Amino acid sequence: MSASRLALSALPLFLLLCLAGPSFGRSRGAAAQLPDSKVGADIYVSGVLGSGQPVVGERTAAESLIGPQAACANCHRHSGLGSQEGRAIIPPVTGQFLFHIETGGRDEIELPYVPGARPDRKPYTEATLARAIREGVDTEGRTMSTLMPRYALNDSDLAALIAHLRSLDRRRVPGVSDTELHFATIITPDADPAKRRGMLDVLQHFFEDRNNTQRLPSSQNMMPSGNAFRVKGMFKVTRRWVLQVWEPTGPKSTWTAQLSQKFAAQPVFAVLSGLGGDDWTPVQAFCEQNAVPCLFPNVDLPPADAENEFYSLYFSRGVRLEADLIGQALLQPGSDPAFTEVRQVYRQGDIGEAAAAALAANLQSAGIRVTSRAVPAGAPIKALAATVTGLPTNAVLVLWLRPADLAGLGEATPPARVYLSELMSEVDSKPLPAQWRGAAHIAYPFDLPESRRVRVDYARGWFRIRGIPLVDEQVQADTYLACGLASETLKHMIDTFVPDYLIERLEDTAEHRILTGYYPRLTLGPHQRFASKGGFLVHLDVPSGVRPIPDGPWVTP
Repeated sequence: MSASRLALSALPLFLLLCLAGPSFGRSRGAAAQLPDSKVGADIYVSGVLGSGQPVVGERTAAESLIGPQAACANCHRHSGLGSQEGRAIIPPVTGQFLFHIETGGRDEIELPYVPGARPDRKPYTEATLARAIREGVDTEGRTMSTLMPRYALNDSDLAALIAHLRSLDRRRVPGVSDTELHFATIITPDADPAKRRGMLDVLQHFFEDRNNTQRLPSSQNMMPSGNAFRVKGMFKVTRRWVLQVWEPTGPKSTWTAQLSQKFAAQPVFAVLSGLGGDDWTPVQAFCEQNAVPCLFPNVDLPPADAENEFYSLYFSRGVRLEADLIGQALLQPGSDPAFTEVRQVYRQGDIGEAAAAALAANLQSAGIRVTSRAVPAGAPIKALAATVTGLPTNAVLVLWLRPADLAGLGEATPPARVYLSELMSEVDSKPLPAQWRGAAHIAYPFDLPESRRVRVDYARGWFRIRGIPLVDEQVQADTYLACGLASETLKHMIDTFVPDYLIERLEDTAEHRILTGYYPRLTLGPHQRFASKGGFLVHLDVPSGVRPIPDGPWVTP
């Protein structure tokens, strides 16, 4: 168990009573329009009081927590619906759970199904909650653990925090009705048409399969809670999945607004998969601004600030991860013969431009000379030849190029050491010119083909049975994986359809997924937005020109 998980499970219920708060997106969006929500959001997310001073949490048995250390977001889930790890159960603390109406019998309480809920607990009032926050005394008059900080909040800050606890209740969620769950998939204008067809084939068949399965009587499975919910709350209510395909047009600067207009016309619960070209930033901005989960789009260049956001999850960092793999290989002592220069070549406007910038910054900070050659987007392939000639014999060449450009280098003589991007070059399936195979080392952000075969064959078999043409195995396998992760997670959420909770459940459960497609394993956690975090450096089996052979073990830069 990680240190952050230990800290989370060790803290008692009181932290959840006073510190649960809005998500990153909600603090900027809908909740920001509620009374006092800005102050409550600042207390929760940043550990800043309404006065601008840091929050202080006093603890008798340990050092006090101050400012960002005392912020709720460090330890608690943004939905307020708690979590569970092993035997450590953190109950939900949204307004409806804290202030629920007290009834005469446990089985008469109407609440959403959430593991760890305590509907039989005596409900809080604002007065008893204030006492708990300031003095550490719970609703039944018991003193809370000394591990729980006491917060000397003034009346104004306390009111803002309680207002946030109440605002966490999501009674009406966009894209959710009694009978349907609406999803969108987003395809940008610069997306590859063949990949678009392949991705949509997988999505449409998956939705059809799921809806047909859910019509069976056996799909109304009892989901035992172990808690005091009404018996009818123990049955999963099935909903038909509906897919919207959103394709913004025109300049990138207009995409965010276009998507917001589509969302207003037809709200969706989440964005599932999707396909982008060289810039996914406008799509991510839409999801964050509207608090819409964006689950594992097919993009090779996620936005640079993705790790700082909440609602957008990706399988990997794409070409930026590849740049880090190459950089680590070059900076590792003894990993390469001495070299005097690293030259990078990329097409202007393609995703290799961002990868080249990331690698150059990394190497230059270590004192390595890096030169870059940017080939205009429309320049003929023969223009690339000049960029790879005239290199010193002890120079390293890094090519951020597509297969057609690499094929055009067939007559050029490579230096002794060449690095390529698998995501861009696709050397897994498209052979390099023969004379380049021996020199090439490829940043490879996937599991090796022989290791992933069983996991990918499961998806391939599903495609074959449904008559789905295989046009891009990685994109289609990733789309199938995204659908499977969403379906499994929603099944465990029962009927608690809260966008933040969907993200949190994925953070908790992604690592338990067995069939992970192209990736050896998936892990997520709070403030982690990339589920696969490493890769290999490989060289090619020279006769075939496509079979990757690892230079060493899996590396997490």
